[in-house]
Amino acid sequence: MADEVRTTQCCVVGGGPAGMMLGLLLARAGVEVTVLEKHADFLRDFRGDTIHPSTLELMHELGWLDELLALPHQKAPVLRLQRGAHDVIVGDFSHLPTRARYIAFMPQWDLLDFLARKAAEYPGFHLRRCAEVTEVLREKGCVVGVQARTPEGSLEVRASLVVAADGRNSIMRQRAGLEVEVLGAPMDVLWFRVSRKPEDPEDPMGRFEQGQIFVLINRGDSWQCGRVIAKGSFDALREAGLVSFREDFARLAPFLADRAHELATWDDVKLLTVRVDRLRTWYQAGLLCIGDAAHAMSPVGGVGINLAVQDAVAAANILAGPLLARHVTPMDLRRVQERREWPTRVTQRAQVLIQNRVLGPALRSPAASTALPLPLWLVQHVPFLRRIPARLVGMGVRPEHVRTPAAPPRA
Repeated sequence: MADEVRTTQCCVVGGGPAGMMLGLLLARAGVEVTVLEKHADFLRDFRGDTIHPSTLELMHELGWLDELLALPHQKAPVLRLQRGAHDVIVGDFSHLPTRARYIAFMPQWDLLDFLARKAAEYPGFHLRRCAEVTEVLREKGCVVGVQARTPEGSLEVRASLVVAADGRNSIMRQRAGLEVEVLGAPMDVLWFRVSRKPEDPEDPMGRFEQGQIFVLINRGDSWQCGRVIAKGSFDALREAGLVSFREDFARLAPFLADRAHELATWDDVKLLTVRVDRLRTWYQAGLLCIGDAAHAMSPVGGVGINLAVQDAVAAANILAGPLLARHVTPMDLRRVQERREWPTRVTQRAQVLIQNRVLGPALRSPAASTALPLPLWLVQHVPFLRRIPARLVGMGVRPEHVRTPAAPPRA
């Protein structure tokens, strides 16, 4: 017997972008929803911090865009890639049919805190922190809730619907035994930070040469730096030594060479193991997976957060009515997968193509030419073509819109 038992209409496991957005939209529609977040806060380092135009447009639809953008952030109206002496704009967001025609770089914890504050305005929303889900509860073959550990003891949450939004290492999809299709990835990413000076460039950029790929993201007072490496090669880099790693960094980002010493130990470098996979079926009776729990995305394009948010919006649009009627069927859950599976497959197909045809060969060829590949040459010389990657990255495939009604907030 659990120390605490609670009943709700919808239990969302995971307080990331997908879980918080779904919890917010369902509560806004009048559904009683409980979000279980295993951590005490949202402060995690090197999480995806990009808010794309499609997500900013959702904030506009909800009437909260100006309030969100009052938080500290940096704007990126273009995407740049440097290869040798070439500085190429590969994406131009200025032509998108949205209010915010740029990517906003904002710490993910600020976005999640914002969503949590907005959700708390609705009486049906409950956020339980420090609640780590350990088991799925079933009755007669149907998921009816979850068990979790909390500092106060064991917690049992029973619900008409459980939504797994607990990320690429989802305990929910493991416990449910859902079949995963692994697409693979030829690379991993090392993340670290160095300080930023006022005279540094403003725009984020990628540097692609000498068999190495670096990504630099302006975080105001610091640069968030990502080095793409061949999968499984981190141990070899460590054996070569931190001095060699810093020298590579200084060579690829010369204007940051005087700050390479800020990488004092390997503890300053975090490994992100890249996985690309998806569930064959996203649901069971009483259970739905969304976001990375349903489909782990490559970091290519930085679209993972925004795809997860789109999943949440689609799920809220489709499921708010059945939840309010207290009758959610597997057919309702299937409709969510049918709505979001095609955008997921198209996006992953594009990511895998770039991984296998561009990034993988570049990482395996230390003496790679600095000449521009044909696609980069074209976007450099035909500016109109920059709209295509901007549309795919900024809006995604089949962007969602808020269709749920707004219930009265707390008095």
